[in-house]
Amino acid sequence: MTAPEVTVERLDVSVYTVPAEEPESDGTLEWTATTAVVVEAHGGGRRGLGYTYGSPAAAVVVREHLAPVVEGADALAVRAPWRSMVAAVRNIGRGGVGATAISAVDIALWDLAARLVDVPLVTLLGRAHEAVPVYGSGGFTSYSGMRLTEQVEEWAASGISRVKMKVGRHPEEDLGRVMAVRKAVGDAVEVMVDANGAYSRRQAVGFAHRFGELGVGWFEEPVSSDDLEALRLVRDQAPGGLSIAAGEYGWDPWYYRPMLDAGAVDVAQVDVTRCLGITGFLEAAGLCHAHHVPLSAHTAPQVSSHACAAVVPLEHLEYFHDHVRVERLLFDGSLEPQGGTLIPDTSRPGMGLELKEADAKRYQRDA
Repeated sequence: MTAPEVTVERLDVSVYTVPAEEPESDGTLEWTATTAVVVEAHGGGRRGLGYTYGSPAAAVVVREHLAPVVEGADALAVRAPWRSMVAAVRNIGRGGVGATAISAVDIALWDLAARLVDVPLVTLLGRAHEAVPVYGSGGFTSYSGMRLTEQVEEWAASGISRVKMKVGRHPEEDLGRVMAVRKAVGDAVEVMVDANGAYSRRQAVGFAHRFGELGVGWFEEPVSSDDLEALRLVRDQAPGGLSIAAGEYGWDPWYYRPMLDAGAVDVAQVDVTRCLGITGFLEAAGLCHAHHVPLSAHTAPQVSSHACAAVVPLEHLEYFHDHVRVERLLFDGSLEPQGGTLIPDTSRPGMGLELKEADAKRYQRDA
């Protein structure tokens, strides 16, 4: 006997902007708030939750371009509406806002499917790891030296054995700030740096050797991730023990093939809220596995924990300061690190998250 089809009845979308605790910056950007676009997919008496980070314009894409092709679809056949969504944004552009919109809807559809069959999302996806290693991430270039060391010390004290800081806005200060972090956390904690593409090729090669001398183990986007030749150059000339990483701006899984073919990175970063959702994340993970390159998930720790636990070539997950704050404020059921890992909640169906509607109201905006 065939089970009765459950359809996606409707998509609801809302936008929330959460002010930062203080102005923040990295090597190439400054900001004072983080915006989350939240999608709820309804069907079969259940509600699936998905979200992305970026422009409120993603909500418009969801309403005008994605809802018409998703509503009425089989709620348990998530990859079919994913294909329809990718086709629906052809003329408005799949990258950027289009990709974040698809990502939020795809995550909501996977969450809904898991709730409909009453299993945790990681179980539906197929668990490959019991726990997901995390690294503390923040260390913004706008931080004072005291704020920087306080933050990394807090992560280390909580059992997180890797900490990442931003570099590149003021190159003349970078070595001093890295040395301060190294002193603060000691030799047992890995120090990671992220330039967000701020360095030139020549600068990046020079800093790679200096960071290596300080025991740094991770150099993220030393140059623009659009310049695969330069990434490969830095990777080839970097000292042993210093991993070159990039990929957080991949708007779809196909983005990663030329990067991996070029041998441009030691670790590929994939963002489930940008790369066309969980479906896109799994596709990108397959490419990484085929190229024998580990995958590190970029930000959004609550949904990323389930996605990461289901992929084989996993390195770790970014426990990003801003997104940790936003997810705690907006969602019930947010996971907390245990011994430097996130362990997906298997006591609840789906991701185990619920929107705190009353608390979130203060951050809601029109879109």
